[in-house]
Amino acid sequence: MTSPFTSQSFTIAHADSGTFQGAGLRPFFEYRDLGINQATKGTHGAHVIRAVPGMESPGTWHSHTLDFQMVYVTKGWVVFEYEGEGEHLLREGSCVLQPSGIKHREVRHSDDMELIEIISPADFPTHDEGAP
Repeated sequence: MTSPFTSQSFTIAHADSGTFQGAGLRPFFEYRDLGINQATKGTHGAHVIRAVPGMESPGTWHSHTLDFQMVYVTKGWVVFEYEGEGEHLLREGSCVLQPSGIKHREVRHSDDMELIEIISPADFPTHDEGAP
């Protein structure tokens, strides 16, 4: 029997069987892939990001070229600064939609910070930026 699903496949990711990897966009964060990239053939991605205790962000400005980027904080807090929007403290339960191309930087975070990021596409370019 063939699968009726052509653009996506069924997937489940459980916290107790997931592993965090240090290899990601930022060295002061660890990333746990939720399997969405593979299940959607790269059209979307989702991962849990958590702080590496004791490591701080250098606060470098950057932007991303992508169709969708949403961040939802599940633990702790993080301060982001956005071009034209200023600094924002995101804490447990906070959600932000970051438009494509907006210059931003991670300013600081708690050692227990954890968030979920949902993106489209799964792979996207990141650009170093000067301060706005």
